[in-house]
Amino acid sequence: MKLSDGGESRIRGYLFLLEQSLRTFLRRDVAADAVREVESHIRERVLDDDGMPNERDALNRLLEAMGPPHRLARAYSAELAVDEAVTTGRFVATVRAIFAMAFYTTEGFFVAFGLLCGYLISIAMLLVAVLKPFFPNNVGIVTVNGEFLSVGLQRSLPPGAIVSYGWLVPLVGAVAGSLGLWLTHGGTRAYLLRVRRRRKESFGDAELSTARPSPARSAHSG
Repeated sequence: MKLSDGGESRIRGYLFLLEQSLRTFLRRDVAADAVREVESHIRERVLDDDGMPNERDALNRLLEAMGPPHRLARAYSAELAVDEAVTTGRFVATVRAIFAMAFYTTEGFFVAFGLLCGYLISIAMLLVAVLKPFFPNNVGIVTVNGEFLSVGLQRSLPPGAIVSYGWLVPLVGAVAGSLGLWLTHGGTRAYLLRVRRRRKESFGDAELSTARPSPARSAHSG
């Protein structure tokens, strides 16, 4: 199908909105690479399209298959983040990918919430161990008049407070916190691997070519 000036304007408008949306999630150069890849995909689809029943309807059909620019931008940025996290294994990249999935999918939101709780609890346990030397008399199991008050760090001790197991609690916190971080991070990577594998299975080459281009190449350029 050979596009008229109106058709070209329609595609340029779509790509402009896509780039603006991508820049909310990605660096400017990565967003530009992504737009070029999407444009190349659209141009290929236009060439293969017979333009029936008319150019306007054909373009509507093609762009609807791509999806709204803001939704495509979210999907693109989420997949780039997942690819980076799976490839590098870095903590920051993994956390970024989880938050991207939380923003993009309902399942990702609940998974991200659970993993965030795992990270925070593990870090809190490690902090108890780290802060023990700085607050030697405030870490342990705190009781007041024989009644349990708290476990861990108690910055302000009320009158009659007794701190027991002062070294056992930080030791357990160090071990449990380290194990919790290891398990949570491992679970996060396993989830991201499953997401990427599931997408590859769900979006085979034929379907992917009619839905949206794979952003894998842009992941390497970023």
